[in-house]
Amino acid sequence: MKFADRLSHAWNAFTMNDTQRNQTKIYSKAFTNGMTSSARLEKTPLRIGTERTILASIYNRIAIDVATIEIRHARVDQNGRFQEEISSNLNECLSVSANKDQTARAFLMDVVLSMFDEGDVAIVPVDTTFDVTKTNSYDIQSVRTGKVRQWMPDHVRLEVYNDKTGQREEITLPKSKVCLIENPLYQVMNEPNSTLQRLKHKLALLDATDDKQNSDKLNMIIQLPYTIKSESRMEQAEKRRKQVEMQLTDSKYGVAYIDGTEKIVQLGHPIESRLIEQITYFTDQLYSQLGLTPAVFNGTANPQEMLNYNNRTIEPIVGAIVDEMHRKFLTKTARTQGQAIVYFRAPFSLVTIDNLADMAEKFTRNEILNSNEVRAVLGYRPVDTPRAEELLNKNINPVANDPQLMIDPTQQLPIDQTMPPEQEGIVDAETGQNENIGLSSYEDMTSEELESYLKKLEAYDSELDDLDKQVDEA
Repeated sequence: MKFADRLSHAWNAFTMNDTQRNQTKIYSKAFTNGMTSSARLEKTPLRIGTERTILASIYNRIAIDVATIEIRHARVDQNGRFQEEISSNLNECLSVSANKDQTARAFLMDVVLSMFDEGDVAIVPVDTTFDVTKTNSYDIQSVRTGKVRQWMPDHVRLEVYNDKTGQREEITLPKSKVCLIENPLYQVMNEPNSTLQRLKHKLALLDATDDKQNSDKLNMIIQLPYTIKSESRMEQAEKRRKQVEMQLTDSKYGVAYIDGTEKIVQLGHPIESRLIEQITYFTDQLYSQLGLTPAVFNGTANPQEMLNYNNRTIEPIVGAIVDEMHRKFLTKTARTQGQAIVYFRAPFSLVTIDNLADMAEKFTRNEILNSNEVRAVLGYRPVDTPRAEELLNKNINPVANDPQLMIDPTQQLPIDQTMPPEQEGIVDAETGQNENIGLSSYEDMTSEELESYLKKLEAYDSELDDLDKQVDEA
């Protein structure tokens, strides 16, 4: 499509929203920078109850691991096997830049964090080549995460960041054009009585208790030298307490004095609750239900723990995102033509250097990877030789595999014989000429001819011995 055609058909989700509301925002030359903010409004913020707890670190760890998975717009064969990447604007969004503010990896992290916090998330095609409400044939040029505000039978109300105005605005789009992804771990993380929500409540109670215990209170008791039973004694005691408080408040270093008959009793540790025990219990339950272990977070997990984590936690999340993109961003016609949204996991990311050489040898020997593909995994540039691009077992004699170096089988000799005399010939010592006996093999010789041939060889051997003696004497 020509540039002028693309420009005339270009569509923006917020432009449609402004048209529906009959609002047009015009910015003057003196206000070309638009709205300004000290925070990045395009990122969906976490709820305060999540942000102030250890749950934010769990969310962030999983989001980082999900973002390491490569998602691509690709072409597959009839069996669903990957063939090649498709050079499209959608693939550019998934691999390089999702929008003007986020890279592909930052966008994927934003999707996962929003999905964990809200329970579901929307991936909104903001800039497209054609109006998505009027046609199914369009190319996506930018995508953003959206927060679902209202569900309708065929449409959905979304809160999305508008990069034209710098504000988060609400728009309405058809469900068929927006990826609506529900958290596959919703029952564990987002249900009102789920393990994560109960843990979040317990952590909030612990924070509130900790705030009270660490306030500016002294937690002490003044023992007065008289009993406090009457109203007058109680008033006298209250007056004495306020005097001590005033002394401590007005003193520069917090020093006060008491009477010799009075006594200060400092309270010890407060009565312990079962909050810590309950939080530990719910944390362990959450880890087991999410397929996590403490070793995954501190980087000491063994291969079996990482495999369990990837299969039970990472793969369901990536699969949910990819399946929804495959369903909404690709038409049925595109899918029948072999287009698909696929994801790839780096197979050598968890392999130690000790095992990498052994795995590389196995992959090349079994003709799964060629030499340049292995070099790419190691971070080396490819070698510009034909053999480095071939799926070839290097442990086999290359002569037997290279058609250019193979010897014609008709010219190869039996193992138990030398060059036939018809090809080699016999040099007469006196004449210096070849005496080709004209036989195809020794098997065709008669006994007399073979005896004559052997005698000539003995004569040649005797002459060689005489020449050796002459060389030694000289």
